[in-house]
Amino acid sequence: MNSEPSARSLELKSRLQDFMDEHIYPAETAFNEHMATTDNIWAPPPLLTELKAKAKAAGLWNLFLPADHYEEGLSNVDYAPLAEVMGRVLWAPQVFNCNAPDTGNMEVLIKYGTEAQKKQWLEPLLAGEIRSAFAMTEPDVASSDATNVECSIVRDADEYVINGRKWFISGIKHEICEIMILMGKTDPDNANRHQQQSQILVPKDTPGVTVVRPLTTLGYHGAPLGEGEILFEDVRVPAENLILGEGRGFEIAQGRLGPGRIHHCMRLIGCAQRALELMSKRADQRTTFGQKLSKNQSVREDLAQSYCDVEQARLLTLMAAEKIDREGAKEARDLIAAIKIVTPSMAARVIDRAIQIHGAGGLTEDYFLAEAYNYARQIRFADGPDQVHMMSLGRSLVKQYAE
Repeated sequence: MNSEPSARSLELKSRLQDFMDEHIYPAETAFNEHMATTDNIWAPPPLLTELKAKAKAAGLWNLFLPADHYEEGLSNVDYAPLAEVMGRVLWAPQVFNCNAPDTGNMEVLIKYGTEAQKKQWLEPLLAGEIRSAFAMTEPDVASSDATNVECSIVRDADEYVINGRKWFISGIKHEICEIMILMGKTDPDNANRHQQQSQILVPKDTPGVTVVRPLTTLGYHGAPLGEGEILFEDVRVPAENLILGEGRGFEIAQGRLGPGRIHHCMRLIGCAQRALELMSKRADQRTTFGQKLSKNQSVREDLAQSYCDVEQARLLTLMAAEKIDREGAKEARDLIAAIKIVTPSMAARVIDRAIQIHGAGGLTEDYFLAEAYNYARQIRFADGPDQVHMMSLGRSLVKQYAE
């Protein structure tokens, strides 16, 4: 196994770190102030628009592009450290056109889209001219089992008619979100439960699409991307909007989720690494009972354990990335499940320790910690909850070792 990034990846990482130091970290306060005072939190902040232009000019744009489809693309091992750097500021991936769910949607279109679909939707997404959403989770069923989805996709001549309700749809509230990829059932009576589902492109402005309300997680709205609940009532889209073919929804989902879980985990590792650095500085700056916090054994133990936790999760995620590159996501599924089990919980623990060392201030918007904790907690559900990954990994281990 060789999980060392290439010279090109290291060069991009250095340039990315310089960009973060020069443009992103100094803009955090201004970004937060804008979002707290603007009348429209779903509009792209002018600051973000300016930073996107600078990132494009610096050649730090669409860094997620897969090497197996683009000459300038990166392997998962090469992209992983870049995702970690971007993850240190929650909104930073948007600056580089590397944010979820857009990266996953673009990868779906790259891998499975028709030339017409790519022309209409992929090209403006790659240019950062529009945003997108991915609609799978439903409020009325346990969506941890994706075969439960009930949203119907019914063929009617040269159209498909969609009916159902979705929620926690990331990106849907963004003012320039124009397209979503929806997963629903085209063949609900198929004996193979994994061939009942299909994925289809649905423009946000299609008649019958109603964004019912925005949603928050632990009080955070995640603007300007946002999450929302959507109602689909007799929504008609052209038959050519179907992706890949009927019954292939799970195949598409697996093609997107392997790399996507690497991205999420590395961004969370970036959050945890930054939390570790902040609590180390805080421990050296604050004095209680006549000595620095860093002199206290319990504080040193928290720092040491956090360092070990971050390093272990990083190495495990790089192992998963390397196996995806070498053998594909299907063969790497055990490692993918493992990082999805380990990393969000790890990040939440490390960030929680950092909050504790920062005192009550750690809960406020003066630090990035509280919102980062929300992100870590949220990802314990996104792309499959912990329990599903543990069930899947446990089943695989029984097959491997029990006989």
